[in-house]
Amino acid sequence: MNAEIDAVRVAGTQQGPVPVLVLAVDGEDDVVPIFIGFEEAASIARGLEAEDIGRPMTHDLLLDVMEELGGRLDRVVVTEIETREDGPGGTYIADLHVNTPRDSVVIDARPSDSLALAARTNAPIEVTEGVFESGRDDREKFDELDDIRDVTTGEQ
Repeated sequence: MNAEIDAVRVAGTQQGPVPVLVLAVDGEDDVVPIFIGFEEAASIARGLEAEDIGRPMTHDLLLDVMEELGGRLDRVVVTEIETREDGPGGTYIADLHVNTPRDSVVIDARPSDSLALAARTNAPIEVTEGVFESGRDDREKFDELDDIRDVTTGEQ
């Protein structure tokens, strides 16, 4: 299922504020929220804005190295959710599909890292049907949340 990064927001939880990446899936009203760390959220937001902050950050560096070695990010696929035994939620699993001069390779990566790279390259994003069905949630829940850029810059 084709998807795109809809927003990077901040949700209030019992443990305090937590960034959430919201994936919109083509043809669906529901979204797939993925809770991530603040650093990852900020990196994804920078990638979406194509913000150049001078020296490369980790995701920028990885892309620079990949490109210098002749590789290109073909797509990101969020492949599964490893469910937790102690309640709802779980850990998302993603793959980077990279074309190299020798071959195409699939690299296991955290979804937050994968999506930070996709944000910088406009590489297509996919979620499996199982991920969508297991992780789907009502879009309206996330539309009301603050954008990560407003929270990290102090604007509101």
